Amino acid sequence: MKFSRTIFLVLLCAFAVSCRAQSDLTRRSDVDQFIDAMVKQHDFSRAYLFKIFRQVKIHPEIIDTITRPAESKPWYAYRALFVTKDRISGGVAYWKANAAALAAAEKRYGVAPQYIVAILGVETRYGRNIGGYRVIDALSTLAFDYPPRGAFFRKELEQYLLMVREEGMGPFKLTGSYAGAMGAPQFIPSSFRSYAVDFDGDGKRNLWNDNRDIIGSVANYFQQHGWIDGGPVAMPALVHGSDYKTLLDLGLKPQTEAEQLPDYEVTPRHRLPPDMDVALVQLQNSAGPQEWVTFNNFYVITRYNRSPLYAMAVYQLSEAIRKAKENDGKAITALNDSPS
Repeated sequence: MKFSRTIFLVLLCAFAVSCRAQSDLTRRSDVDQFIDAMVKQHDFSRAYLFKIFRQVKIHPEIIDTITRPAESKPWYAYRALFVTKDRISGGVAYWKANAAALAAAEKRYGVAPQYIVAILGVETRYGRNIGGYRVIDALSTLAFDYPPRGAFFRKELEQYLLMVREEGMGPFKLTGSYAGAMGAPQFIPSSFRSYAVDFDGDGKRNLWNDNRDIIGSVANYFQQHGWIDGGPVAMPALVHGSDYKTLLDLGLKPQTEAEQLPDYEVTPRHRLPPDMDVALVQLQNSAGPQEWVTFNNFYVITRYNRSPLYAMAVYQLSEAIRKAKENDGKAITALNDSPS
């Protein structure tokens, strides 16, 4: 009897979630409050927004996915997902196919091609996997049914509706990730509005299938966040004792001068200018922890995704792509979790 009651409760909960996913969102008070704010703050038509939200579909599986991000894995497992032979060879091919646009972006924004290519490789395998959710569905699911980050995603939903109005896009036509990230570079709506560029001059900002706009937009994003042309990204380091943990606690933004590293018993692989600002991160390799001194450009990559695992994957993939291209793609070195 107890077993049957448990099954009944599980089925009842599943039915409730399913009904909520299929119900008319305009009947919900939180959605109605959101619509009110959009009408008052941005002069949207209430009828227009009601028409949109009557067609929005909530996806309960998105909630499950966002609670299990890849960044929760240890570094050696995370790295194995992104620094792969397929992504390296794909990066070389993408670089060759888009060499002119990458060179133009480097000239205008000061971002070397391998970093732009690596971002696209990590994010969507060079545009091959941009996500299959309607952006408005994904954002609405997280905005109204994911309280831990509901405020953030309601802001992105607001930005999305402004974006499609400004760009003359249909709100249901755009697809993206489970978190509402869009196109080959996976820009969220606020990033699209702030950093996407019309790099080919055709009057549109197309991050779905226009490689020139995609490349220019990633480069602009980096430049606007303080990328230093030719600057270092990360360097392996040796640590002793326990004082180095103080640097780990300071976070990802470089704020310690290199000349202070000996005070914390940190020795970078190469000598650094004494006044260069650095930070320290620790990543878990299969054989144990590995420390890296990181620089401004590493921090800039974390503005794209705030995980140090993500930034290191982009950096190591970029180095692997650059080296493979220099070898004309003929030699891709063995992949492991050792420092590059």
